[in-house]
Amino acid sequence: MSHIATVAGRKVPVTALNDRESRLRATALAPSLPVPGTSEGRQLRRWLAQLVVADEVVRVAAGALGVTEEHAPTEGELLPDAAARMELGSIAAAALEQPLARAVFVCVTTDVCVSDDEITGYHARNPMRFAPPVAGPDGWCTAPTVAPSLDEVRSQITAHLLGSARRRAFRHWLDVRRAESVHLMPGYEHPGDPRQPDHVHRH
Repeated sequence: MSHIATVAGRKVPVTALNDRESRLRATALAPSLPVPGTSEGRQLRRWLAQLVVADEVVRVAAGALGVTEEHAPTEGELLPDAAARMELGSIAAAALEQPLARAVFVCVTTDVCVSDDEITGYHARNPMRFAPPVAGPDGWCTAPTVAPSLDEVRSQITAHLLGSARRRAFRHWLDVRRAESVHLMPGYEHPGDPRQPDHVHRH
């Protein structure tokens, strides 16, 4: 089989997957990766196939939206910590390694906003979330004991909630685009698809 999927009718060649796997196996992660040809090795290829396909979905969408990677934010701006990556999911998070995907992220989430009620409610539930540490003697800091007012931390709460909302919006956008435009070839199903023979989560 010469291709692993079609995206908007365009074939994604198996060579793109082979190249992706070769690059991964050339990194420091190589000793921890499953042996090629085993059930686990095939599952790794299936997961990598999802990344290759996601990159193509983004590329096609960027062309339709007129988006280029110019002025794309950094990966750290969109994914500031491990929690943000888990919130987004491994495939979407991996897609954002590419500047073009980050530029598309900005484009498709530009209208996302958070309400005053959401900001106020978050502060009421998490009054100490953005409380700064208290300076102590000899350069040590102690945990804060007084919650800051909403006005003191409004900008931080807004940035926190907006970042989370934009990540959810991007993941939803990517899921919808994949459902609409992607057809995976046999053998390149999602690793979690129970219909493929190497799926191991059984009851």
